[in-house]
Amino acid sequence: MIIRLVLAVAIAAPCVGCASVTRGTTENISISSTPAGATADITGLDIPTACVTPCVVQAKRNADITVTVSKEGYEPQIIPLTKEIPGSGAAGFAGNVLLGGLVGMGVDAATGAALDHKPNPVIVTLQPVSPRAARPRPPRRPPQPQS
Repeated sequence: MIIRLVLAVAIAAPCVGCASVTRGTTENISISSTPAGATADITGLDIPTACVTPCVVQAKRNADITVTVSKEGYEPQIIPLTKEIPGSGAAGFAGNVLLGGLVGMGVDAATGAALDHKPNPVIVTLQPVSPRAARPRPPRRPPQPQS
């Protein structure tokens, strides 16, 4: 019994500090718009996804994501998300130095577990489509006298 416990601790110890274990390899991305009810097309996921705002999608932390928000009567907005290492991701990644070693660092780097997408939440204010400028009418010709 004690041998099994020691073995389990020895196997689990290298992953205690790694970001893959503490943060996971996916995150939820919230998308909202003013006005609500817009379509958000998300590229960069395993399967291209669309949702109606407000909505939440799950994405891999290492994915290159772009969100396009559109609604009839409004100009579409394209928002590319960037990937950053927040404090909690850096702490998990740094935990590899103490416990996970190169293997843990390699796993975190490959899965992007130390990364977060920015902005999150994605908040968009859509602008109405500008009305088309009225076409000027050609000048009226005065009636020609008949001879």
